Amino acid sequence: MAARIIAITGASGSGKTYLTNGLFEFLQSHGKNLAIIREDSYYRDQSHLPMRQRLGVNYDHPDSLEHELLIEHLQRLKSGQAVEVPEYDYAVHNRKPQTSNVSSDQLILVEGILLLSNPLLREQFDATLFVDTPLDVCFARRLARDTVERGRTEESVVAQFETTVKPMFHKFIEPNKCHAKLLISGEKKRSAMLAELLGHLESLISEFPSASDSLSAGSTFSEAQS
Repeated sequence: MAARIIAITGASGSGKTYLTNGLFEFLQSHGKNLAIIREDSYYRDQSHLPMRQRLGVNYDHPDSLEHELLIEHLQRLKSGQAVEVPEYDYAVHNRKPQTSNVSSDQLILVEGILLLSNPLLREQFDATLFVDTPLDVCFARRLARDTVERGRTEESVVAQFETTVKPMFHKFIEPNKCHAKLLISGEKKRSAMLAELLGHLESLISEFPSASDSLSAGSTFSEAQS
C-alpha cells in the first residue's frame, strides 16, 4: 500500500506539534500503522559553515529548508518506496550523521510551519490542517519552551521572535493558511482538537486497517486527554 500524507501546520508555538503527537499516539494505540515526518528534519546541511554563520541563518524562511528533498521523499512514499529521512541537531544547527527509515505502507503525518508555502509541496498532501492560534499566544508558548527546554535566554527568544519569527509568519505562513482544508483553533483542549480532526479525516484514516473498528469522535476521543 502506498502512503497517504496528512500535513499539520501553523505558526511556531501554535500547538501543531502537540496535536501531531497526540494524533499519532491515539491512532497508534488503535492499531494504525503511521509515522511522523518533521519539516525541521529538512533544514539544509550546513557542514560547510562555521557555527557563527549557522547562528545567523533565518530558520523561519523557506530557503532554510531543503523542500526539494522533502517533496522527493513524499513522492517516493506515495509511489510505494521507502525513504531515509534526515535527522537534525538543534544544538549544532546541522544534520546528524544518521537518518530514519520511513516505509511507504503507512499513514504519514508531516508537521512544520512552512508546509503550505511551497506549491509543489502542497500537491503532495492528501489532507491539510492549519492550527490557527493568535500570535501573542504562540509567542508566550515559544518563550516558555525555548527558555526551559532549549536553554536560551529570554532576551534571545524575544529578539529572534521580533526579527525573524513574526515577520516570516506574516510573509509566508498566515497568507498561505487559505490552502488548508481545515482550520482548528490552537486554543482548544487537545481532546477537542483531536475530535474535530478525526471527523475531518475519517474516510482517509479508514483506508488503513486498524485493531479497532470504532474511531468515532463521539465515542473514542473521550479517551484522549487534553
